[in-house]
Amino acid sequence: MEELDLKSLFNIVLRQWWILLVTTVVIIGAAAVYSFFIAVSIYQADTTIYVGRHQDPNSSLGYNDLLMGAQLVNDYRELVKSRMVSYRVINELGLEDITATELAKSISVNSVKDTRLIEITAQHPDPQMARKIADKVAEVFSEVVVDVMKIENVQIIDRAVMPNSPVKPNKMMNMAIAAVLGLMLGFGIIFVIEYFDDTLKTPEDVEKYLELPVIGTIPVFKSN
Repeated sequence: MEELDLKSLFNIVLRQWWILLVTTVVIIGAAAVYSFFIAVSIYQADTTIYVGRHQDPNSSLGYNDLLMGAQLVNDYRELVKSRMVSYRVINELGLEDITATELAKSISVNSVKDTRLIEITAQHPDPQMARKIADKVAEVFSEVVVDVMKIENVQIIDRAVMPNSPVKPNKMMNMAIAAVLGLMLGFGIIFVIEYFDDTLKTPEDVEKYLELPVIGTIPVFKSN
């Protein structure tokens, strides 16, 4: 296939515009069906915990304290996701349809920047259960971290609130991604078709590829 200029590329796409339309509509439709009717809605609830030593209220929080707190976040994350915590949460909430591994995957732990606060987030298809899991994980972690890491001061600052809307799936994002993929697929199909199409469609094609002058053309008449 010869190198094409911008005008030729535009003409190719213009001739096959329907392919772009079909691929985009089909993929957006598939994304809509998945997002609105197939995908399970996931709700998220979070709670905040203060983890640290007792400190003189008149003293300031030093850089070393912040650095140590940041380094400990990974320890807290692994402890929250440990089987020790997961089994207790499952037993105390009576969760019979979830394993310790599945529960751990639904939990995330993040630090609040430049503080000793950590945020525990739980995700679940049931918004009320997401709230209960977040609160229970925070409670169990608060007890376990004292025994395991000998932390002096652990307090639950904010308890979880039942979420009103799901965080997954992001329907609008899915539709936007589907539109982009549909256009990309459409362009790909058009250029593949053009690559394998060696027919001459216009007088200009005859002059360009056969290097022959065009003496005349036969018009196409529509029958009445």
